[in-house]
Amino acid sequence: MNLSAPMVSDLQERLGRSLFTRVAGPAGPENRARIHGTPGPRWFGLDRPIRTVHGDASMFIGGLRALLLQSLHPLAMAAVEAHSGYRSDPWARLQRTSTFLAVTTYGTADDAQQAVNHVRAVHDRVKGTTADGERYHAADPHLLGWVHVAEIDSFLCAHQRYGARPLDAAACDEYIADMSQIAAALGVIDPPRDRAELADRLAAYRPELRATQEARDAAHFILLHPPLPWVARAPYAVLAANAVSTLPPWARKPLGLPRVAGVEETCVRPAGHALTRAIRWAMTPLRPSRTWAPPQRA
Repeated sequence: MNLSAPMVSDLQERLGRSLFTRVAGPAGPENRARIHGTPGPRWFGLDRPIRTVHGDASMFIGGLRALLLQSLHPLAMAAVEAHSGYRSDPWARLQRTSTFLAVTTYGTADDAQQAVNHVRAVHDRVKGTTADGERYHAADPHLLGWVHVAEIDSFLCAHQRYGARPLDAAACDEYIADMSQIAAALGVIDPPRDRAELADRLAAYRPELRATQEARDAAHFILLHPPLPWVARAPYAVLAANAVSTLPPWARKPLGLPRVAGVEETCVRPAGHALTRAIRWAMTPLRPSRTWAPPQRA
């Protein structure tokens, strides 16, 4: 069956709006207009790599990877389990995170600072004790540092593999430096500013990481039981498989996510490229909103 140009355009718009509504929420159009239409200085100029990375469909994969990686810190996972409501209302959590990323990346400096202030106030209230008796506080700079490095490593990794315009070496360092500004505003002490510092920081956290039962349950929920209609399950499975495929072996093994030799290279990765191209096509009519950036801040 041959589709006419108007039919293709209508399909593109409907798919784009469906995706946008899912990740940006009912207030998405209003937030988009405010973020991009309000005059004033921004934290990041039009040429900054953070705008390239956060405006690409690869963020869908990067966001899922970040959730899985962040879960390996027992204190971060305990805070998510007890306070985030990711099981009862995961889409609301996604929408809050995507809006935060959009505001800090593209919004005015005043709005970005207000978004950071709000998140810091929330973090200040999130505290408790793990099942093992360890105390956690979401405002702890060390814990915030783990969430940050896991996030930027995931976003950058996904972009370099699936992004429409992968960054060169210098721009990768500039992206990490861009993100360090947001991290510092949130309370991270001395966030990494280039790839070497990011690698060192990830290595420094590794002795603290382990897969708790909460982390394994979260991975099971994220990968196998997302609250989606059946028609969306197959595309989501492709995103999830590609998120897993980008994890380093030291992160996959404790979560029980084995690598199937040959399958990832011949099936998973090509499907990931095809799906991110399809998402990019569907979202084109809604640009330059780009408020559909992915899951999560643990």
